[in-house]
Amino acid sequence: MANERHTQHLPQWKKDEVESIKKLIGEYSVFGTVAIRGISSSQMQSMRRDLNGTAVLKISRNSLINKAFSDLGINELVDHVEDQTALIFTNNNPFKLYKTLASSKTPAPLKGGSISPVDVTVQAGPTSFPPGPIVGNLQQAGISASIAGGKVVIKKTETVVKVGDVVSNNLADMLSKLEIYPLEVGLILRAAYEGGIVIIGSNLEIDENKYFNDFMSAVQQGINLSVNSAYPTNDTITILLASAAQSGTNLGVNAVIYASDVMATLMAKAQAELMSLASSLTGVEGALDEELGAALGAAQASAAAVVETTTENVQDTEEPEEPEESEEENEEEGMAGLGALFG
Repeated sequence: MANERHTQHLPQWKKDEVESIKKLIGEYSVFGTVAIRGISSSQMQSMRRDLNGTAVLKISRNSLINKAFSDLGINELVDHVEDQTALIFTNNNPFKLYKTLASSKTPAPLKGGSISPVDVTVQAGPTSFPPGPIVGNLQQAGISASIAGGKVVIKKTETVVKVGDVVSNNLADMLSKLEIYPLEVGLILRAAYEGGIVIIGSNLEIDENKYFNDFMSAVQQGINLSVNSAYPTNDTITILLASAAQSGTNLGVNAVIYASDVMATLMAKAQAELMSLASSLTGVEGALDEELGAALGAAQASAAAVVETTTENVQDTEEPEEPEESEEENEEEGMAGLGALFG
């Protein structure tokens, strides 16, 4: 009854404001409370334009916002209506709303008399200012300045404000003139309400790159597990078949199985072994027939040409001398090689 009497005594404009808030809550699937302290009217207008078509921003008195929540039974958001608060309404999901607001922040200057939340560094170099009283103003603000080349120049890079320092009016003015805006001002989403659930704003901050990289890593690990355990799926069957085919070819070659898929490899391997054996018998009279000798000579000439090309312009180095083998030892090794080749 007390609440009804209080409502009845509200001025009509306040009743209309409460009804306007309730109407917006009914029209949008997601709404939330945002902090607006420190945002100038011009910045607020710019943010409204940026949000046009995406979200609706409504500024109202905290008491009227809470009255609308109370009428609708949405008491969970009352704790998030404090200080300077506005309401935001959208049909996007809360995560997208948070991202939209985070990306809409704009650079802002430090204000005189405020406590700096950041370090501020002024870089050395020329400015756009012509010589004049501003040199003295910069020096009074603690910024090293002089005149060079017909312009005002910052003489050295230095940190003029540290976190926790009280910013003087003169320094704030000079930083603004130098177009140094170390702060970011924007709408801060305190909490969002969707389908009866309240989500704290800080819980909506998502590092998209990290999640994407984690997802890609998980996919790769899943594929590796599937391949290593020979578990066929749509994504791994091609890899598994290719691996099986390669394993089969290797088995055929190593076991000397005369299958159509490995005959070319076996022939190439036999040819290479034959050339290697023939090369070791070049000093044995009558060990090589005319055709094999010609083939060996062509192979050696080709190899020599490749070596000559790749070592061109490289300084020659002396190779250590190898001990000479007797003719009898060469002959015995050659005959042993032939015996291995022909059984």
